[in-house]
Amino acid sequence: MLEIRRADDRGRADHGWLKSFHSFSFGQYYDERFPGFRSLRVINDDRIAPGRGFGTHPHRDMEIITYILKGAIEHKDSMGNGSAILAGEIQGMSSGSGITHSEFNGSADEELHLLQIWITPSEPGIKPTYAQIKVEDADKEGQLCLIGSNDGRNGSLTIHQDVSVYATILPKDQSLMVPIANGRHLWLQVALGSAKVNNESIFAGDGVAISDEAEVKLTGVERAELLIFDLA
Repeated sequence: MLEIRRADDRGRADHGWLKSFHSFSFGQYYDERFPGFRSLRVINDDRIAPGRGFGTHPHRDMEIITYILKGAIEHKDSMGNGSAILAGEIQGMSSGSGITHSEFNGSADEELHLLQIWITPSEPGIKPTYAQIKVEDADKEGQLCLIGSNDGRNGSLTIHQDVSVYATILPKDQSLMVPIANGRHLWLQVALGSAKVNNESIFAGDGVAISDEAEVKLTGVERAELLIFDLA
């Protein structure tokens, strides 16, 4: 069974410096059909104006992934981490028992475009951790590239939940079969471009909830970048 969450049906917030689209319920936006999907709690598609961002604020008991599509984000946190995360890099943070951090677009003239992803952890109160990895386009081209997992295998970010997160780039007319183990569920998120899942067309910002399927076929319509969440 496939259920498509169209980009135009997402929640949205326009703060001038921040334009954000919410695939799931977030902040003041609530959608009873899409409060989240399995342990996947937030996918926010954010565009942040040059020199603007989020001042110091707290998190706890959430696995947070920041996937940079364009530009760079400046990050500082209460664990002592301070770095820039560039397009092609992915930040992973387990907020666990509690952290504070800030995030800013460090550019004076370029908009920052990112996906902010939250996953509920398997248990509360874990020790907070931070990591950052770089993934080349060649690692994603025409194949599933593991970027997050519960055991950090193959250099992926460690996520404290029974989930595997993949990224892929599909050139036009290139297809990829994605197997789904018994009892597992997928969420597909189109980050850029357009594709087909089986025979359904999907576009940037669309998401697809998939259950009770043994596999799905992904095909690039125009060059497409997708995230795939394999969930219990």
